[in-house]
Amino acid sequence: MRTTLAGAATLALAFALGAFTGAAKADRRHDGHDADRPKAPLVIGHRGASGYLPEHTLESYALAIELGADFIEPDLVATKDGHLIARHEPNITGTTDVAQHPEFANRKRVKGNVDNPAASVDGVLEEGWFAFDFTLAEIKTLRAVQAFGERPQQFNGKFEIPTFDEVIRLAKRKSRQAGRTIGVYPETKHPTLHQTLGLPLEQRLLNVLTRHGWNDREAPVFIQSFEQSNLKALRKMTRVKLVQLVDADDVNADGTLAFVAPFDRPYDWTASGNPVLMARNFGYFATDAGLKEIATYADGIGPWKRYIVSTVVTDPPGTGPGEAARKLRPATDLIARAHREGLLVHTWTFRNEQRRLASDYGGNPVQEYLQFYALGIDGVFSDFPDTAVAARVLHRLLGHGNHAACLTREDREDREGRDDHEDHKDCD
Repeated sequence: MRTTLAGAATLALAFALGAFTGAAKADRRHDGHDADRPKAPLVIGHRGASGYLPEHTLESYALAIELGADFIEPDLVATKDGHLIARHEPNITGTTDVAQHPEFANRKRVKGNVDNPAASVDGVLEEGWFAFDFTLAEIKTLRAVQAFGERPQQFNGKFEIPTFDEVIRLAKRKSRQAGRTIGVYPETKHPTLHQTLGLPLEQRLLNVLTRHGWNDREAPVFIQSFEQSNLKALRKMTRVKLVQLVDADDVNADGTLAFVAPFDRPYDWTASGNPVLMARNFGYFATDAGLKEIATYADGIGPWKRYIVSTVVTDPPGTGPGEAARKLRPATDLIARAHREGLLVHTWTFRNEQRRLASDYGGNPVQEYLQFYALGIDGVFSDFPDTAVAARVLHRLLGHGNHAACLTREDREDREGRDDHEDHKDCD
């Protein structure tokens, strides 16, 4: 029987808030304070708990933490006066209520023009309102809205747009409250664009980390980027852990990846005009040569999950929208090859909606997590971190014989003097 989305979400939430509590220490041993592969896959709240609340808000990040996320992910863009704020793109039209502010009507514009493509957003002309045309004070008058139409719209207009500084302060405050370290996983969005605007992101990001004492190797921080030169520059400036993101445009009918601009290659490669780089696409990063190159400046890769498990259109075609009409292909060996180069692998994005799940998963998002956990993934970006956390407990139950005892163990004060330390020595 097909599991409904509501049923899967309810099960996941109950498991995460109930059963997961008993196994919390076991699943939180890796808090970002070392460079080794974590003992359990990290759960990264993708834009917070964006499946439930408008993305990139303090409320969304806080909910992700409440649901068990180990890291929260703020995408970073710059304001006109140089502040870093959490938005998925410089174009804030679809994620804020800016269109409802008549005082900003004259700020709407087309970024770039056909005669000067370098002034566009990664070579693409975009119309809308852009963060870099607003001061932070003006941004603070806006409110966030849900970017996905099928997700709850009741919270639109309720929450502010946070700065990166505010995100870190939240992570530290929630860490103290929860008794565990909550990390941050910022992404530098369109760094080449920000360079051309005179608003480079790198030093601004590091300045914020430094103010909070998190600009060092041991900090619970990963910095990610789709561009390569941005990460290479950062490697010369900081020892914070870096992750090379690996994109593609789409999946072809046969399961191969499609590379179409602007998702064909890192934009800094395109902007460079270098014929060697222009001859490559993102797929280069998944080759042995590409992995070896990444290992010279980064600590991990963040490939789209279709580099690890792709999908194919069935013959005859399946029914249902989106991924539901496709079947899984056999997994690649990308995780194993990346691990041989000493690289972590954090993949994205996991979502609960059935149209985003290949038919093999039977409409149950937990099954997708279980597959990737079994393949040895080091971390997952999830819009629904409660589901990711619940699946992580299930994965441990399947693969670790003692984890059932960890999950059901008595509190120390209830043991009536019994010494069962040996039974639970692997739980802490």
